[in-house]
Amino acid sequence: MFNAWSRRDRAPEDGTAAGLDGFAVDKTFLSSLKGILLETELALTFIIFICFTASISAYMAAALLEFFITLAFLFLYATQYYQRFDRMNWPCLDFLRCVSAIIIFLVVSFAAVTSRDGAAIAAFVFGIILVSVFAYDAFKIYRTEMVPRAAQGECLSSGERRCPLPPNPTNPPMPYPTWLHLHRGPAVTLGIPGF
Repeated sequence: MFNAWSRRDRAPEDGTAAGLDGFAVDKTFLSSLKGILLETELALTFIIFICFTASISAYMAAALLEFFITLAFLFLYATQYYQRFDRMNWPCLDFLRCVSAIIIFLVVSFAAVTSRDGAAIAAFVFGIILVSVFAYDAFKIYRTEMVPRAAQGECLSSGERRCPLPPNPTNPPMPYPTWLHLHRGPAVTLGIPGF
């Protein structure tokens, strides 16, 4: 006969242990560049929230909202729980998160500096630093996640079985548009080869 005490002392069953594996934190992600960027964004957003709470409480909602959104993305990426939602375009969502945060914090930071309060000026300085971190994060997302997918999507949407080869480095593209060759009239020497 099992009672509550003996159930508590038993080893967990396989089903419950497997259910908790979805929330295991990937420590390598936290030390990667993306993890460090998200942690920095989270810390700076919290500092700005504290500064706005001390000076201008009207602007603290923007910092608090961005804090929770960044915390959610950090949680989803660190636990790799985002992979369960495979129909969502996570790089695009993350890029839009960064771009919207850049716009919000630029507006709020410049609006806060007009009050000339000490905490508001600190929020402005940390806001500019945070905007640069978000801009770098958006740039990295665009370069590593969105551009390769766009090139692959162009290849697949054209109906070709394989992508064309990259341009031949021995025959580089012309540095000027081809329509410049279509001029009619006397030849004019401009010092550009091919004219």
